[in-house]
Amino acid sequence: MQLAKVKETPQQPAAPAVPAKAGRAHMMRHFELVERVKRYNPHTDEALLNRAYVYAMQAHGSQKRASGDPYFAHPLEVAAILTDLKLDDATIAAAVLHDTIEDTAATLEEIEKTFGREIGALVDGLTKIARLDLVSKHAAQGENFRKLLLAIAADVRVLLVKLADRLHNMRTLDFMPADKRKRIAEETLDIYAPLAGRMGIQEMRDELEDLAFRHLHSEAYETISRRLRESSARNERVVEEIERELAVKLASKGIEARVRGRKKRPYSIWRKMERKSVAFEQLSDIVGFRIIVDTVDACYQTLGIVHTTWPMVPGRYKDYISTPKQNDYRSIHTTVIGPGSQRVELQIRTRQMDEIAEYGIAAHALYKDGGTDTSRLAGESRAYQWLRRTIDHLAEGDNPEEFLEHTKLELFHDQVFCFTPKGRLIALPRGATPIDFAYAVHTDVGNTAVGCKINGRMAPLLTELQNGDEVEIVRADGQTPPAAWESLVVTGKARAAIRRATRSAVRKQYAGLGRQILERAFERAGKSLNPDKLRAALPRLARHTVDDVMAAVGRGEMFSGDVVKAVYPEYKDDRRPAAAGANGAGWVSAKDPNVKVKLPNGEDESAIPIRGLSADLPVRFAPNGGAVPGDRIVGILTPGEGVTIYPIQSPALAAFDNEPDRWLDVRWEVDPDAPQRFPARLELQSINEPGTLAQIAQVIADHDGNIDNVSMKRRTQDFTNITIDLTVWDLKHLNAIISELRAKRVISRVERVTG
Repeated sequence: MQLAKVKETPQQPAAPAVPAKAGRAHMMRHFELVERVKRYNPHTDEALLNRAYVYAMQAHGSQKRASGDPYFAHPLEVAAILTDLKLDDATIAAAVLHDTIEDTAATLEEIEKTFGREIGALVDGLTKIARLDLVSKHAAQGENFRKLLLAIAADVRVLLVKLADRLHNMRTLDFMPADKRKRIAEETLDIYAPLAGRMGIQEMRDELEDLAFRHLHSEAYETISRRLRESSARNERVVEEIERELAVKLASKGIEARVRGRKKRPYSIWRKMERKSVAFEQLSDIVGFRIIVDTVDACYQTLGIVHTTWPMVPGRYKDYISTPKQNDYRSIHTTVIGPGSQRVELQIRTRQMDEIAEYGIAAHALYKDGGTDTSRLAGESRAYQWLRRTIDHLAEGDNPEEFLEHTKLELFHDQVFCFTPKGRLIALPRGATPIDFAYAVHTDVGNTAVGCKINGRMAPLLTELQNGDEVEIVRADGQTPPAAWESLVVTGKARAAIRRATRSAVRKQYAGLGRQILERAFERAGKSLNPDKLRAALPRLARHTVDDVMAAVGRGEMFSGDVVKAVYPEYKDDRRPAAAGANGAGWVSAKDPNVKVKLPNGEDESAIPIRGLSADLPVRFAPNGGAVPGDRIVGILTPGEGVTIYPIQSPALAAFDNEPDRWLDVRWEVDPDAPQRFPARLELQSINEPGTLAQIAQVIADHDGNIDNVSMKRRTQDFTNITIDLTVWDLKHLNAIISELRAKRVISRVERVTG
């Protein structure tokens, strides 16, 4: 992605005129511009502003914008935005003139001669960055990037004018072609809005983000905006009540304060929903308030009053007064349970803090006074001081390409920008991995990701990405993302997609297991499992679909006999749990005492097949001892977890004697062409002498066993108890290892643990 030049090329008179749009905004007159400045600066240089107005108007002449407005309306609106920031005369004049060198016959020498070197330097700095390409890898663009940063370091007002220029272009973006709107909006969200935030100009950042959001995700923007309006209408009484109660409480303590409710912005709501993977209804702090007081002491007094009036929400208190943010932001944040058990977010700050919070570096008096002593500016603003220090460090690069590669968007410490092999730019939070990258490209890419290449080299999927990395995702059809990924990714989109995919996969597994259980249940009843009849019985089972029923049975939430009875109401299940015996498994019929208990075994063709650790069903092995092919096995269904496989002789099965419906007939289905190892546990008693453990390990290694874990406990001075977890191919393989171990002189006893 290349950094777009947002403003359209001015249309010269020879070009076909673009029809004027209905309801076109009124173009500001020169006296109106002067009046806007005089509101905050009564001593403004009116002659300078008038001169700049006339010069730019004549230079742009009859040029038109895509909207049909005179092109000159654009620099005037940029200047108007900067008057809202209460900037000095030189900055306002530079805003009016900022496109003259680039888009008209005006020259830098002429600007300097007419308006002085200060304004000339500002206009020149803006001209240099007009065609900036922040993501190009070419040396020319790297050099241009260096010039931009150095221009900002020389005078931060260059940045302020550029941000205002972008803001007005975003306000009029509707007139641009759709593809260009998308590119410009992405660039604004990825670059200019974060830059405004880094400089503390929150009001501008918020508007840039909302405008970009509206063009990139119009449906989401409209939906959230509507929900916010509805929420505001519902909470209007609560807001007024809280405002009134806060004001009364503070006044009673002698604190003069201004309390105002504030609306959350659509983009901030959407970002929070994405980050936390929650719905709009789950957001608990839609209502927010700012309390503006006179002094820092009053801030902390107010905090005490708030916390003694309403309960505080733990973990939601932040003190940015004692520890300001890097962009100079200072405020106290807290969340309390207010009237009507409504969560209320509060920001407590002084008037000066509030001004800096809204306007950032533009709020500092030194900028407004037109001072260009950058050392003084650095001392005034931590944000600008940080920016200049960073730029000084970056400017030490040996060549433009290296400079661009190592500094690309380093100013935005909370984001990294990476590329697809085709050059598409992907913006991610700091700490993101290739998994986040894959989901940012497309959900299907993330779901099927199995590996990645970073800058052409294979790398783990958990590698932390850096600015400028080129990432290629390796995919495999049929792949399902591991559930563990959910806790490893940092983007809300990736987390939500992994959660959906995991739920879908688990549901599919349980539905498959449930279908097999039901087929056997219907077979025992002498009936057939008919999907149409089962669908007709859904209301009696309180489920919406057949798959819901299958999954519920597979999870153990629904008894298979209840499903049979729902489909065939005349069917009576006269079975009862078998009396506890050697294994406690199976069913017997109360009507026919001659029916034998069906024990699970490998010869039973009606048993459910399993395929070890790579099962299509959610299968695991007994935690204490496992099971290996050759064992007679039984499956125990655990709701929400799947099936646990036990050897038939496991004493742990006694715990399930009174839960016969959890017992499943299972058999081994081992693929000879794809052998697998299975878990087993051995307990040994060995003579305590040097080399004993080595001999044991050698026996297991010689027989191609694999040790997973070893624990040892000294029983007496002469004997040691050893527990070994290992994996083997089958029961024959395990017995061969046991026999060899028993033959060793240093081993006094070897037993297999079966749970």
